[in-house]
Amino acid sequence: MASPPLQDPLPQSTPPPGSEQKPLKTSIMRSWPEHLQSLASTIVIAIFVIIFIVQAFQIPSGSMENTLLVGDYLLVDKFAFAPAGHWNWLVPYEKLQRRDIVVFKWPVHPEQHFVKRLIGLPGDRIRLINGRVFVNGELQREDYAVYKFTNHDYFRDDFPLHRGFPSGVTPAWMDELPKFTIENELVVPEGCYFMMGDNRDDSSDSRYWGFVPRENVVGKPLLIYFSMRHFDDDPLLLGTDDKIGRFVDGLRESPHMVRWTRVMHFVK
Repeated sequence: MASPPLQDPLPQSTPPPGSEQKPLKTSIMRSWPEHLQSLASTIVIAIFVIIFIVQAFQIPSGSMENTLLVGDYLLVDKFAFAPAGHWNWLVPYEKLQRRDIVVFKWPVHPEQHFVKRLIGLPGDRIRLINGRVFVNGELQREDYAVYKFTNHDYFRDDFPLHRGFPSGVTPAWMDELPKFTIENELVVPEGCYFMMGDNRDDSSDSRYWGFVPRENVVGKPLLIYFSMRHFDDDPLLLGTDDKIGRFVDGLRESPHMVRWTRVMHFVK
């Protein structure tokens, strides 16, 4: 039996002028919900990253020189020091250790963020002699520490010994300091940490306002994504409310103000 012959498709009538644009418009109109959905998904992911994973900060003071400079813009890893939990198998949490650089909520005003170096863990005995740090009786080798002042300040350089409290020491710490001082050493209590700036002569740190509770720890500086030379000194670490405006202002400045060697530099 012979197969039926192939037939040409039925002839199609020529569409009237202008009608060929309608399918394109319809396709474009149908794609708007998809675009909005994609944009919403991107925003949700960005918000998730900012809230749970990384956060941007800007350094306005010199307390961590020369590790972190005034005008550095940081990305902070908020997962690094997160408390242990069910996600340990997925997220590589780190245990806080001496010499770690830590971003935390300032105990005096928790709405402000500070960045310092962790010097003392719970149970450690801290003492300074002529500005040099001793932990549990051992002199610490601190190649990151900077000493810029030539004068000797008894409280600053021989902490916790003192002959009265200088300006900058909070009243609450004046009352608490003697309670944690044993045989001329400061003993760090459980659940707390002792923090100091790398710029030892010009840093508002645990010597002046006390310990940092574990729950105040925010994260670990990960990356310097931008750096400019034009910010005024300020004791706090600015958070996300200030970084965008200052970053835009920085871009308007002359390019020679940018510290190009620090851009995209990992914090160590």
